[in-house]
Amino acid sequence: MRPDTPAENVDHTAEAARLERTAGLYPEDAEALLLRAAAHLEVSGDRPEATTLYDRLLSSTDTLENPHLVRALKASNLWEYGHEAEARAIIEGVRAASPRDPAPWVIVAEALEHHDELEAAHDTFTEAVRHLLTDVPQPPQPTHPLLFGRHRVRRMLGTPHDEWDALADSVHSLPVSLDELHDPKRVWSLGSENPAELEAEILRLRAELGAYREALSRPFPVAILHWPATELTELLEAYPTLASEYPSHEIHLATIESALRELASSGTPNLGIVTGTVPSYEAFAASELSSPSDPTLLPQYATTLAARGRAVAWPPQQESACWCGSGQPYAQCHGTAAA
Repeated sequence: MRPDTPAENVDHTAEAARLERTAGLYPEDAEALLLRAAAHLEVSGDRPEATTLYDRLLSSTDTLENPHLVRALKASNLWEYGHEAEARAIIEGVRAASPRDPAPWVIVAEALEHHDELEAAHDTFTEAVRHLLTDVPQPPQPTHPLLFGRHRVRRMLGTPHDEWDALADSVHSLPVSLDELHDPKRVWSLGSENPAELEAEILRLRAELGAYREALSRPFPVAILHWPATELTELLEAYPTLASEYPSHEIHLATIESALRELASSGTPNLGIVTGTVPSYEAFAASELSSPSDPTLLPQYATTLAARGRAVAWPPQQESACWCGSGQPYAQCHGTAAA
């Protein structure tokens, strides 16, 4: 599916089948590809088949990058077609595991909220923000939905603001305040015969829709290829002609950061980094009927990895781990100049 294809023009069943076939060709990317396929199946209404894909991932002998995310998605999907008891059990398991990734927390909390389990949703959002944001100077972007979701549920419960709500307000950037967006009484204004009230509500809905579009948009990234030190050493030992592209690992890392900053300063949006491996690169070269020693394959390989969902957004949050794999915060590593 092209990234600019309107959602209403997508054959979700066909797209899911295409992603499943692609997962068979690239087993190292099966987790990301099958999760996208399951999402298409859920949208198409074939929720049992989506559950089959989640079970396929969870029963795989391969180690999953984010098993808690898969379980959370499975629970949310199960609840939508009548398997409430199983969904609740999985949700409790995700909460007990206390994942460090905010995405599983968001999914299970919103599943509870969607089914009017507001107290349980509030407890889940609160548990997540305390687990992930206590003593954190600035909440990373991926944790913002936790703060916003908690704020939304608390407004529906009529609970007074607390320090986490204040933090949600501080990271909210839309022109319409969170209190307005999450006002439980807004639904009544949609039935009003007062044109001024209707116009005000339309403006709020447009702002909210813009936020959802921004959150859900995953346009095709401009991705730069990154080789970890061990992979680059193996690559140059096998294909020494590529040494002209990579004089040293330190220069390689510096070139990536400078290239991305140059693209950013020119206004190029949605930048990312993809990490290569020698076996994957060799397989790609074979699929292109070419030699891995051909340097013109490198940008094509990066583009292919990005198309398979392997790109990581750049730049990271200043307090997040640097993209280079050093283990240091980005602000103290390659983000030093940016900070």
